[in-house]
Amino acid sequence: MSQHSSRQLAFWALKAVHEGTYADVALNRVLQHPTSDVERRLATELLYGCTRRQRTLDALIDQFAKKPAHQQPPDLRTLLHLGLYQLRYLEQIPVSAAVNTTVELAKQNRLSGLSGFVNGLLRRYARQTDDPLTLPTDPVQHLGVQHSYPDWIIEVWLSQLGAAETELLCIYLNQPPALDIRVNTLKTTRAAVQEQLEAVGIEVEQIAHLPQALRIQDNAGPIPQIPGFKEGWWTVQDASAQLVSHVLDPQPNSVVVDICAAPGGKTTHMAELMQGQGDIWACDRTSSRLRKLQQNLTRLDIHNVQQWTGDSRSLPEQIPPADSLLIDAPCSGLGTLHRHADARWQQTPQTVKQLNQLQSELLAASAQQVKPGGTIVYATCTLHPDENECVIEAFLNNHPGWSIEPPDIAAAHTTWQESSGWMKIWPHQRAMDGFFIAKVKQNIA
Repeated sequence: MSQHSSRQLAFWALKAVHEGTYADVALNRVLQHPTSDVERRLATELLYGCTRRQRTLDALIDQFAKKPAHQQPPDLRTLLHLGLYQLRYLEQIPVSAAVNTTVELAKQNRLSGLSGFVNGLLRRYARQTDDPLTLPTDPVQHLGVQHSYPDWIIEVWLSQLGAAETELLCIYLNQPPALDIRVNTLKTTRAAVQEQLEAVGIEVEQIAHLPQALRIQDNAGPIPQIPGFKEGWWTVQDASAQLVSHVLDPQPNSVVVDICAAPGGKTTHMAELMQGQGDIWACDRTSSRLRKLQQNLTRLDIHNVQQWTGDSRSLPEQIPPADSLLIDAPCSGLGTLHRHADARWQQTPQTVKQLNQLQSELLAASAQQVKPGGTIVYATCTLHPDENECVIEAFLNNHPGWSIEPPDIAAAHTTWQESSGWMKIWPHQRAMDGFFIAKVKQNIA
């Protein structure tokens, strides 16, 4: 085994995740080590896969070891995750390779004395002819162990979808995410970008109802090296996120305020929809994230955006009243768990309560920033009613001068919405990130 094999890199990264590091940060750190593209891809799969499937892998350790997973030495638990993940989920890796490389990894990481235990546990698992995973009879725990989610998330989804649809959602959010891009219509056309990508062998398809969207079908390599990125012909943005700006429908020469703007995906999209005409104020409380927004503005050659750093619950007088305002609210991200492998273990019912308060405060403050007759679009990438429907309903109850404004279906480039007038996108039904989008309008007295 080479010094920087994919499994060694994944082991280092997974250790960091178990100690509290974000998965993408841990991966970026270990990928600074020299290694081949093949090893990089496998290290990525192992890290994200083991992180997503943590509860299932722990359940297997509970079954096959005398001590439960949480009582195992941390490094041993991490090694067993790597071995069991390969045996259970990576059919392309032979059993012998999965077992032998994990045993060797134990020896290389000061666990030689436990290498026999690792070998024995993995081989006992591999000898099973049927699925050895024992599932609880409780329906919530059954889904949680089988698909590796906390019980509280399963409960939230079951209350909205029922068991069959919840399982489909669990399965979808355990798959690697698609790569969607948004064509910068200030510089080029979707047809031109599609032609350019297909000319170098990158397979893409157009996404129905979204006029700037393309989905890349295969692994096209590092994003900055894909043709057209450096030139600003396109940017990465999921289809659901593109839908948000279409629902807002910003008009040329209007004033738009984006109060949670960084890193700028929706800010730049609104500028494109406004044809570069009018004023956009991009506000965010994190200066480092606004620097990323500036990089995107520069690359996409967008010039009608002004920035402000601070808490958007207290906007300064220099920001003018808006014709339309976007709140892409901080949220628990339950609609994008396929993109953020560790998010399911970081969020809790308590963090949702805290987010609900922040979301409600942002919405109430934004109502003071909009012209009479103006509109607000409130959007999240979560699937929790406490952060979505409950926030909007409480706002409307407390602000009688406001009402739901069902999106203009033609302008929003979509064919569906809830009977309530807002939109809720379930990933397994639409093959895009989970989102909630509500448009509210201030009534003119």
